[in-house]
Amino acid sequence: MQNLAQEDLKYIWHPCTQMQDHESIPLIPIKRGEGVYLYDFENRSYIDGISSWWVNIFGHCNPYISQKLKDQVESLEHVLLAGFTHKPVIELSRRLCELLPNPLNKCFYADNGSSAIEVALKMSFHKAQIEGKRKTKFLSLRNAYHGETLGALSVGNVDLYKKIYAPLLLDCIEVDVPSGDEYEKEIIAFKEVVARNHQDICAFILEPLVQCAGNMNMYSKKFVKEAVEFARSYDIEIIFDEIAVGFGRTGSLFALEQCEVIPDYLCLSKGITGGFLPLAVVVTTDKIYQSFYAPYKQIHKAFLHSHSYTGNPLACACANAVLDIFEKENVVEKNKELSLYIQGRLNKLSDFKNVENIRHCGMIFAFDLKVKKYRAGLSFFQEALKEGVLLRPLGNTIYFMPPYVITNDQVDKVFDSVEKILIRKYFNDQGKFCYTCSTKTKNKGF
Repeated sequence: MQNLAQEDLKYIWHPCTQMQDHESIPLIPIKRGEGVYLYDFENRSYIDGISSWWVNIFGHCNPYISQKLKDQVESLEHVLLAGFTHKPVIELSRRLCELLPNPLNKCFYADNGSSAIEVALKMSFHKAQIEGKRKTKFLSLRNAYHGETLGALSVGNVDLYKKIYAPLLLDCIEVDVPSGDEYEKEIIAFKEVVARNHQDICAFILEPLVQCAGNMNMYSKKFVKEAVEFARSYDIEIIFDEIAVGFGRTGSLFALEQCEVIPDYLCLSKGITGGFLPLAVVVTTDKIYQSFYAPYKQIHKAFLHSHSYTGNPLACACANAVLDIFEKENVVEKNKELSLYIQGRLNKLSDFKNVENIRHCGMIFAFDLKVKKYRAGLSFFQEALKEGVLLRPLGNTIYFMPPYVITNDQVDKVFDSVEKILIRKYFNDQGKFCYTCSTKTKNKGF
């Protein structure tokens, strides 16, 4: 295991990582996965409490998805989607459009979430140009994260990812985002910005209900509905980024169902293949599709955007298997019961002085560490690994986004571990000892 880690560091630059950290924090080579568990080369198990960046919604090596992938490998691994097609992508597109409300009925494929955002941004801008509208800007919410390609970064607002690239980015318009149920101040400001800038704005892009990489900020569906309807009244298109919150994560198959509004562009990825292969799709409307439909001589109307692996048959086969599981196993309804159980364990953390802002939405659960120590979340992550739980934090936000196949006993294991860490590292309201110093103390922290 140590040799693998050393060889890795010799050749690999890891994503979203300051590589110098690995001088003191060891990499963990993983040998296999099964269900909610990952296993290292010493056969230690780790409950994957974050679905490996929110993608393994039905656990690791799900046998049904695995079999469908194996079946597809035997017939067709890939074909270009320009001038050709294949059964898995046709079936997937039909099923997605049938699951979504009208008029979302046209699918354009990419291969990751950031690329899907780029597709939607370009489509909206291009459509405005075709219609003779001189719109060049996008409206987004502060604290948003939409990916790390340049267009996606432009409409995001997390400085950690964005600040250094500011000179390269699009000039966009940002408005404040609410937290929780209160949103009166933010909707007033939103309307003022739209009324003042609408002639420049192609589209309003947002993550409905939860800004996941924005420290799991959860906000009102009423704000989403009111903001979308107001933007629409000023001829502004709507892009929903459901890359993280789609496929059951917020308590409905798609978050838009709870918001009671239908976007012009719906971006989906992550859980779409159950973590097996990269795939993304932008679902849009016939009306938008028709804006680009023209004789070849009107080449300015063609949407000339492509990815080599667009609509890959293997990925589409996995995505169809994911939809099969949702249909056959009544996943969304079962998750409601599972979510209630997890909420019960989550709410018990309110006993700890250094835990605040406990929150949940569907199958997303989070709390914040109320501590001053630099990178306390990283310490928490390392402690959780010792307990056999993978909980990769967002700053001092600890979140739990498990595979939907997790059992109550496995949930208990996660939260028993979380409580052990908090007891070991903190003094809590019930007068428990700080085990690290063996004396009664106050808020020793990390």
